[in-house]
Formats: sequence, structure tokens, C-alpha cells
Amino acid sequence: MDGWLVRVPGTPTPTASHSERLSVPLRWWVQGTMLVATFWLAFVVATPGVVAWSATAVLLLIMVGLFLAYGSPRVEVADGWLRAGRARIAGEFLGEVAPLDAAETRRVAGPDADVRAYLLLRPYLKRSVRVTVRDDRDPAPYWLVSTRHPDHLAAAIRVISGSGASR
Repeated sequence: MDGWLVRVPGTPTPTASHSERLSVPLRWWVQGTMLVATFWLAFVVATPGVVAWSATAVLLLIMVGLFLAYGSPRVEVADGWLRAGRARIAGEFLGEVAPLDAAETRRVAGPDADVRAYLLLRPYLKRSVRVTVRDDRDPAPYWLVSTRHPDHLAAAIRVISGSGASR
């Protein structure tokens, strides 16, 4: 069966592209809005209306800015490159790829972590992908990247790294 791609049902179709933004979940927006509303209630009973509305507007803008900034990193595989946040690496320097579940992600990011590794983790995303780096000039032994779709991201990385897409 040399030269044939065997597709196992339930596995992602391997492609050389993946793109996602690590945006904060809806529950953070709801909780943040409730927090701002709580501050508004405290302000409105203690200060004049203009001050209460102005302070609440400022708090709301700060919350929106923080959530948008924290959720702005993109994870992309395109044109032979892996981009995770501000970092990028060519596929030729990528080695073994492993999609990790929540328990494995906790272990690799915690007790088994290497201080030299590149980490792009978000607490609201429990799964990740671990990619070893094969570049001797790069001090990071691996990248650990949070994702909502670890199997799809891992398949895309395998395609650009040449390590095989049908694992």
C-alpha cells in the first residue's frame, strides 16, 4: 500500500493549513460585564450620576481592551510556517508532533515542563499540541501551544514538517 493514504474514520483530513484565534470564552465576557455592572451599582448609589456612568464606561473599556488583547494570539499553519502568537518557525525545523488532552497538557506545562520551551497557553483552553524543535540554534526544545482543535493543528504541522500526515 506504498503511496496510498489510508484515512481512519474520525481522524481529521490532513491539510497544510490551520488558523484560529485564542479568543476568550463567552463566559468571561458575561462575568466581566456582571462585574462592571456591580461597580456601576456601587458607584450610582455613592456618587453623582455623571461620575457613576463615566467611571463605569472607563471600566468597561478597560475590560474590553484586556479581553481583546489577551485573546488576540493567533495559531496558524500556512505557507510552510507555524505561527503561534508573535513567534514563528519554519516547518523544516519541526519534529515530532503530539496532540495533548487536558491531563497531558497540565503535566507537560507543569511537573514535566522545560524552562526553555516556548509556551503559548491560555487557561480556558485545556488541550494543546506539543511540537519538538529540530533546530540546533533554537534554545527551545519544544513548543507547547493551546488550541481548540489539537488533532487538526497536529495534522497540519505534520504536513509542513514532512513527518507524515497519516499518523
